[in-house]
Amino acid sequence: MTVENSEKIRKDPLFQPLRIKHLTLKNRIMSTSHASGMDDEGMPAERYQRYHEEKAKGGLALTMFGGSSNVAPDSPSVFDQLRIDHDRITPYLQSFSERIHAQGAALMCQITHLGRRGDSTNDNWLPTLAPSPVRETLHRSIPREIDEADIKRIVAAFGEAARRCYEGGLDGLETHAGSHLIGQFFSPDVNRRTDKYGGSIENRARFALMVHEAIRSNVGDDFLVGMRMSIYEDRGGLSAEDALAIARIMEREGAIDFLNCVVGRMDTELFLAEKNMPGMTEPLAPFLPRVAAVKRELSLPVFHAARITDVATARYAIREGILDMVAMTRAHIADPQIVNKIMRGEEHRIRPCFGASHCMYKKPSCVHNPASGRETVLPQVVEATRGDTKNVVVVGGGPAGMEAARVAAERGHRVSLLEATPQLGGQLLLAARAGWRRDMISIVDWRVSELEHLGVQVHCNNYASGADVLAFDADVVIVASGGLPNFGDLEGEDLCLSTWDILSGDVKPEKRVLVYDGTGRHEALSCAEFLADKGAAVTLATIDDRAGAEMGYAERASHRKQLYLKRVKVEPDLVLKSVQRRGAALVATLVNDLTDEPREIETDQLVVERGTVPVDEVFLELKDGAVNRGITDIDALINTRPQPVQAGDEGGYLLYRIGDAVSSRSVHAALLDAYRITIVL
Repeated sequence: MTVENSEKIRKDPLFQPLRIKHLTLKNRIMSTSHASGMDDEGMPAERYQRYHEEKAKGGLALTMFGGSSNVAPDSPSVFDQLRIDHDRITPYLQSFSERIHAQGAALMCQITHLGRRGDSTNDNWLPTLAPSPVRETLHRSIPREIDEADIKRIVAAFGEAARRCYEGGLDGLETHAGSHLIGQFFSPDVNRRTDKYGGSIENRARFALMVHEAIRSNVGDDFLVGMRMSIYEDRGGLSAEDALAIARIMEREGAIDFLNCVVGRMDTELFLAEKNMPGMTEPLAPFLPRVAAVKRELSLPVFHAARITDVATARYAIREGILDMVAMTRAHIADPQIVNKIMRGEEHRIRPCFGASHCMYKKPSCVHNPASGRETVLPQVVEATRGDTKNVVVVGGGPAGMEAARVAAERGHRVSLLEATPQLGGQLLLAARAGWRRDMISIVDWRVSELEHLGVQVHCNNYASGADVLAFDADVVIVASGGLPNFGDLEGEDLCLSTWDILSGDVKPEKRVLVYDGTGRHEALSCAEFLADKGAAVTLATIDDRAGAEMGYAERASHRKQLYLKRVKVEPDLVLKSVQRRGAALVATLVNDLTDEPREIETDQLVVERGTVPVDEVFLELKDGAVNRGITDIDALINTRPQPVQAGDEGGYLLYRIGDAVSSRSVHAALLDAYRITIVL
């Protein structure tokens, strides 16, 4: 660290220590608890611990784990939570604590009972519980009303879970009161009781106080106890005024040492996607004003996480006294090295989180950080090769090609990148033109900047042949030439357009447009929304039973909302067979996938999305001349070993093919291909 940067760090609000009772946190940056889906039969074993250890190595002050860890048998694991209802977890917690503390970071767990947010067909097949028998939409549970015996048992279970955390060497814990059982007592929408647990604010807070009293009785004074709580729920849930009153009660009674503020409900897909855990559809840090209003009324330290993805916003939140600890949870999945990069004066090199929500769908992998969630096999920090440096030629400047070039250059190799078009980015340039998904361009922009920083030689407008590639005297050739729209064996293909034609602006929309989705991915839905914004009357026909069937719940819910708002008509369960022209119109013939009943739809334009077919000409040209014949050893690839080279084959070039040049898949799959190949070069 330079003297100049050291002085900046000394004055930076993010690097001011925070003392909470006995515990001093070295800076103001943290990661909040989340269910990472990496448990080993409900236990935080090696893979789970390594995932959090990388964040601690990256320099944050506090990493919280165990999102929605279950305290009792009738709180089931509906999204791969930890089980903290048995002493079997204690040794795991002890090794976990030692590992995180060795990096100078603090470690805390989240414990909960899901209440009605569970599923009575999971784990032990026990009925779910709630203050009142009000159904939960998302997990489809119809709970039974909790009684005094249940309350006594569950309160005791919270206390026992806290004891395990304390004996495990953790620095603290938080209970989860956002739409979970504690929060269900808070909410007038779920708590319709007339006894001592319902009605008044004091009564609705009673269960939480009992839980926290049991927790306090099971842990020492050198242990922090907090609560994650929704400070506002809409549609008849907890009001902001009542939430503040409950927080004051918890503070007054000494029940909590910190308050972790969230906003919104968790009982529908859309509430999760756009309110509780907002993604690309929402602005950055949307709830800071609400949190600031709570912070002004309390003396407790306040934590908060919700789309705080950039350092500037985090710094603002601390500097203005809105937060005491700023949680950059998804941002640390994108780049666990955030704090270290700030300290090195490399804030501009932080890999950005832009809210794609991939980490909530394919837990906990980031859409553009292939190493997250794979820490036992892939390094988060790329190290220079210990072997000979090589001449590496990458063909194709889409996400896969850019990632291959970036990692190979980080390894110290001499890299040339050949791209056929005038700019880098590939299909992501089209994705970023589609309304609320515009921030996908961050995947491109960050890599362009990294390639410049690393000195990669980029050659645009270079549609490379095999001879062009060989002229670079390559030791390794990586073909990432992508794909082209796939129309398959569709009769009347020449009458159809691709989503590329529309999103690129090369073709203007007609009055009526039929978009056919044969994949269930983003492309067709984004195109339909784009066309509707241009004034077209759009029908979306899909082979699936619903729009966006291949997506995670957050993205799917956001797309469905947009389709409704833009008046796009959705026709499910249809297979496109042919298209023909009748007069001035096009007529598409489709068949119901369930009944085989034919259907004709008349339209002015037909846009077909069926993924891509590989552009592999240059790979086929080079294949026979490569020492490995273009073969990628699958076992070596998935176990992060160098690709094998047969004796006597030294001296030629190795050839690999990645991304859509292999098959039509996601951007994350393309980046993972690239990372796996190049990290061992």
